[in-house]
Amino acid sequence: MRSKKAIYNVVSSLALQFVIILYGFIVPKIIITNFGSDVNGLVSSITQFLAYITLLESGFGPVVKSVLYKPIAEKNKLEIENILKTAENFFRKIAFIFILYIILLCIVYPILINQQFNSTFTITLIIIISISTFAEYFFGMTYKLYLQAEQRTYVISVIQILTYFLSIFLILICVKFNASIQIIKLVSGLVFVARPILQNYYVKKIFKINLHNADAGSKIKNKWDGLAQHVASVIHNNTDITVLTIFCSLSTVSVYTVYQLVISGIKKLIQSFSNGIDSSFGDMIAKNEQENLQKKFGMYESIYFSIITIIFTCTIILIVPFVKIYTRGINDANYIRPLFGILIVISEYIWAIRLPYSTITYAAGHFKETRIGAWIECFINLFLSVILVFKFELVGVAIGTIIAMFIRTVEFVFHTNKYILKRSQIASIKKMLFIIIETLLAIFIFSFIPSISCESYFDWICVGLIAAFISIITTMLVNSVVYKKDFTNIYRILKRFLKYSN
Repeated sequence: MRSKKAIYNVVSSLALQFVIILYGFIVPKIIITNFGSDVNGLVSSITQFLAYITLLESGFGPVVKSVLYKPIAEKNKLEIENILKTAENFFRKIAFIFILYIILLCIVYPILINQQFNSTFTITLIIIISISTFAEYFFGMTYKLYLQAEQRTYVISVIQILTYFLSIFLILICVKFNASIQIIKLVSGLVFVARPILQNYYVKKIFKINLHNADAGSKIKNKWDGLAQHVASVIHNNTDITVLTIFCSLSTVSVYTVYQLVISGIKKLIQSFSNGIDSSFGDMIAKNEQENLQKKFGMYESIYFSIITIIFTCTIILIVPFVKIYTRGINDANYIRPLFGILIVISEYIWAIRLPYSTITYAAGHFKETRIGAWIECFINLFLSVILVFKFELVGVAIGTIIAMFIRTVEFVFHTNKYILKRSQIASIKKMLFIIIETLLAIFIFSFIPSISCESYFDWICVGLIAAFISIITTMLVNSVVYKKDFTNIYRILKRFLKYSN
């Protein structure tokens, strides 16, 4: 049953990520084409500044999810409701503080961007973009965490897929009638408000959760230790645009966000292979299934590394040709930045390598044990980005991110192997070396392919198919030999799953 849920979660999450990628490419293209690079940079910058409110969450979400695994495994409904009530009270306080933060941002942000836009224009955008975030904290965050801990991430994915499609449909209608950027963002924001409300309704209906009489004084272990982990994540996701907003122009921010569109899409695609897996690992840890944990993690690690090798090898090859096509006809900023494109892909490649280890670390509730590394990553990323942005702009912030990410990844790998899996570090080092070898080998082979001019999306797809073919063959040939046992076990699980499904 656990494997079946994990597969449902991965498949639905994968479908969701494709929809998010589609949404991510359509909406910014509409904004850049109809309103210009500066407006696109403004919208992206506001979105990132609003994301800083999640610092108040203090990493509380992952901690709540980790403490839910045990009572869910024991079917202790009373304890589950007490934990959820405590979480609900906490998130609603954040929602109200968020309102104060929005007011502050409305005062400070127009000054921060040197009044590049009319204050009324900027302030209305801030308020409109903030609506969906407020709704998430006030109505749905608690129930979203519960569904994840219950290994029902697929429910969240289905709800989000529906709202993304509805949002795209309504935005296209707005564009047809020449609506303003405020109307477009308002329409999409109101659609996304439906998400937390639907999650709330589903949990109460299906699981009969009732928090009215629950005890909100439940003590949640590691609550404050989750702060460092959360700050690291927020800084990783927001530092670059914040630094560029302060020290560069909004058009530079727009260039960054176009490349980030690709990276964000790839990142979400990668996350779909871990969504729902953490709850399976958390369940194994709660039941003290050490041998099973080692075996299943090893299998997951092998197939996951094969997938990211193929994806990121193709991304390194294809990102700049895609940006050339995507921004054709847009001349108010220089979007063709090959070095920056490669560096930003490498930074997320490093993030992707560490994802299995950070996933199982959080599932085990090891927040206190890894908090120092989180702070180190924060300071290095921020310090280097600020120092390097003056001379290298986009390249500078990318270098800062790469160095910080590498240090944090080493820590996660070491900690997971030593304290959770209790196995040798050699297994992970070996797999990472093969990732580097496979990537370089595929790029080397691709370099001998006759150059194809990417003048259209069709040309780009043709080049992508060639790159994907080379990367898949290279990766699978190597891994099928090196990790033959893991791939055999994965095949057996999939075969058993398909048998039971029929």
